[in-house]
Amino acid sequence: MESAEIRRRWLSFFEERGHAVVPSASLIADDPTLLLVNAGMVPFKPYFLGETKPPAPRATSVQKCVRTPDIEEVGKTTRHGTFFQMCGNFSFGDYFKEGAIKYAWELLTSSVADGGYGLEPEKLWITVYLDDDEAETIWRDVIGVPAERIQRLGKKDNFWSMGVPGPCGPCSEINYDRGPEFGVEGGPAVNDERYVEIWNLVFMQYERGAGDGKEDFPILGDLPSKNIDTGLGLERLAMILQGVQNMYETDTLRVVMDKATELTGVRYGAAQGTDVSMRVVADHIRTSVMLIGDGVTPGNEGRGYVLRRIMRRAIRNMRLMGATGPVVQDLVDVVINTMGQQYPELVTDRKRIETVALAEEAAFLKAVKGGTNILDTAVTETKAAGGTVLSGDKAFLLHDTWGFPIDLTLEMAAEQGLSVDEPGFRRLMQEQRDRAKADAKAKKTGHADVSSYREIADSAGATEFTGYATNQGESTIVGLLVNGVSAPAASEGDDVEVVLDRTPFYAEGGGQLADQGRIKLDSGAVIVVRDVQQPVPGVSVHKGSVQVGEVTVGASAYAAIDVNRRRAIARAHSATHLTHQALRDALGPTAAQAGSENSPGRFRFDFGSPNAVPGTVLTDVEQKINDVLSRELDVTAEIMSIDEAKKQGAIAEFGEKYGERVRVVTIGDFSKELCGGTHVANTAQLGLVKLLGESSIGSGVRRVEALVGVDAYNFLAKEHTVVAQLQELVKGRPEELPEKIASMLGKLKDAEKEIEKFRAEKVLQAAAGLAAGAQDIRGVALVVGTVPDGTGADDLRKLVLDVRGRIQGDRPAVVALFTTANDRPLTVIATNEAARERGLKAGDLVRTAAKTLGGGGGGKPDVAQGGGQNPAAVPDAIAAVERLVVETV
Repeated sequence: MESAEIRRRWLSFFEERGHAVVPSASLIADDPTLLLVNAGMVPFKPYFLGETKPPAPRATSVQKCVRTPDIEEVGKTTRHGTFFQMCGNFSFGDYFKEGAIKYAWELLTSSVADGGYGLEPEKLWITVYLDDDEAETIWRDVIGVPAERIQRLGKKDNFWSMGVPGPCGPCSEINYDRGPEFGVEGGPAVNDERYVEIWNLVFMQYERGAGDGKEDFPILGDLPSKNIDTGLGLERLAMILQGVQNMYETDTLRVVMDKATELTGVRYGAAQGTDVSMRVVADHIRTSVMLIGDGVTPGNEGRGYVLRRIMRRAIRNMRLMGATGPVVQDLVDVVINTMGQQYPELVTDRKRIETVALAEEAAFLKAVKGGTNILDTAVTETKAAGGTVLSGDKAFLLHDTWGFPIDLTLEMAAEQGLSVDEPGFRRLMQEQRDRAKADAKAKKTGHADVSSYREIADSAGATEFTGYATNQGESTIVGLLVNGVSAPAASEGDDVEVVLDRTPFYAEGGGQLADQGRIKLDSGAVIVVRDVQQPVPGVSVHKGSVQVGEVTVGASAYAAIDVNRRRAIARAHSATHLTHQALRDALGPTAAQAGSENSPGRFRFDFGSPNAVPGTVLTDVEQKINDVLSRELDVTAEIMSIDEAKKQGAIAEFGEKYGERVRVVTIGDFSKELCGGTHVANTAQLGLVKLLGESSIGSGVRRVEALVGVDAYNFLAKEHTVVAQLQELVKGRPEELPEKIASMLGKLKDAEKEIEKFRAEKVLQAAAGLAAGAQDIRGVALVVGTVPDGTGADDLRKLVLDVRGRIQGDRPAVVALFTTANDRPLTVIATNEAARERGLKAGDLVRTAAKTLGGGGGGKPDVAQGGGQNPAAVPDAIAAVERLVVETV
């Protein structure tokens, strides 16, 4: 049974039994504690925590998941993988243990003809929690599983919680006996390789307290409403139903390995080393396609780094198997063709996915070339210093600058006989992540415990946003935090976070910056609002300070936003929509939004594109936008179902989570997007849009920055002033300026070339004199000295080689010349063959000189180059080279 059919049967079975079918959420987690969705229940977490009311009492889904804590282990075994699909059925206060158990048994054991999976009942083993008598009784007496095939396990294996205070409960797992060829008998308590877990039923019936680990926490009592959360691993079931040894041999991964065989000539199963590489490629390419499909783009932090790391690991393993050219196109196509049966949007977005993946492959191949040179230099310097360990900061530099995965650095260093300071590298990586997390947390929560906001949400409910219809209005203070801690009151000068029952203030989101303004109390107190965030869904937190008086919870208030700021931001947001559509019209659907920021009078818009946007195209886009403004199109917003929005062609932003009802913003007949932000009423209100240019912000991602309205006018006014000044300087009309300035620059460049040519000739004229003045060191001709400061590296190299060539006959020769350029000392040293036969190698001599100069260097035995930080040490470096020559010969 193919994976797509397993998925179809799951959803069909539970839909027929009253479950609402919930489409898989994006892999981009709508949870500040997660980078990516890593479990099937993650999208349902707000329902289980009581933050949001579930849309139905019963639900089912097949959720895309990615887990990445053990990326280095992927491929080494057949059990580790990064992407998987979790089939789940959920009950929110509806059926409980008996219902969940009956459903699971029916679906697994019903015949294929009757819509089930057709597993043999006698091969299914059950585990229950240590003291869950109720579950064991249901399995034994209601379902009919023999007692000898039911085993009890402890808290570590058969008890579930989210790792934080909240819902928890015992589990019951269904395991499949794969037979004696997979190990000894005795059930899952003895051998989990033979008795593989396929379905976990979680019975959420308790509330847990704080504690560490999977076992060390107290049970506080029963939940008011008992819930069900189950998860069946689609890949594991596919392995059983398809009769293969492991998940890598199932239909959705085997085809990727077959394509890798076609590209490299390496057959899976031929050797342990290449089998590891095959599994890495299959898993990582599939995961990459799924991540790109959900809007993740390669980058150097967060989920972008996860994608970059696994893509580069896959490409590297293809090269280890012998691939010499680009391979990503063929591998990505196979994944899209296979997984597209389950997720049709992959086929629809094929071009965009391929564009991002190919751009990352090209960037990595370039990085490998450049990074290898850096690594070679670092290895040379380490060995020259007598070290055997490449420093953690060098490994971090390779990762951070060149995108080298640490395992690539480890392998290449090992080939040179060095180990790597992994703990040092990990420490620097963790420091970088901690900084990023701290910045994000401080922005979102102001360092307050999120539980404080949840308590306010529980007691007061969600904040009603009135800002679409009004800029001000009456409200009540329902929550107050001072220095991140809940407080009943705040005094003048205090920094506060205020929660209102209703507010006209827009909380930052969807790329739109937050409103600012004032909150006035009936008592005369005034709060100046600088920022608004939503640290938990639905709760708007107004951050600011008490300017006058005392603020208390429960007080009546009047909230008013800064109208001019709001209008300027609204103009920027509407301009962003116009820019998005104009770019898609010019570049195609691959120019999908990858991020934005709408601030007063200006905006930036990130979009997918493998290459820079030509200036002519950007000019056309700008012209099109401003043409739309002149058409005076109305901007309207409408609430509709997500399905209706899709039918109307509304564009959705990658990574955003949308509910069943969405807000669609339409700009005449030009643009239609899902958006919760604020906008102008008519395009004429934008006045003018000026695109400032575009640039790269990552592999396959470009950024346009622009000004809107008065800001755009002011920019053009300044440009006009500059143009007028240039006209005066070059004595020409505006349209003549490019040609006249280009001519002047050309003449200047020609003059610089002539100067450079003259200087190089003067340097080379010294060659004969230097050769004639060579010292004789025990039969070795040694030319050592300095040349005029400012001599470039290329000219110095030419001079050194010229001098070496002027030393006659078979006489051993060493030429070592020094200069200072840009306040940094530089040396080039060359030896001839006769000198090398006597043990004089250029690389050894350069390393000695560079060390004295406070730097490093390297090269080949015949010619090498180095430099340092201390120009004053050049005489000492000359002396060091002379000593080494004397000691060697």
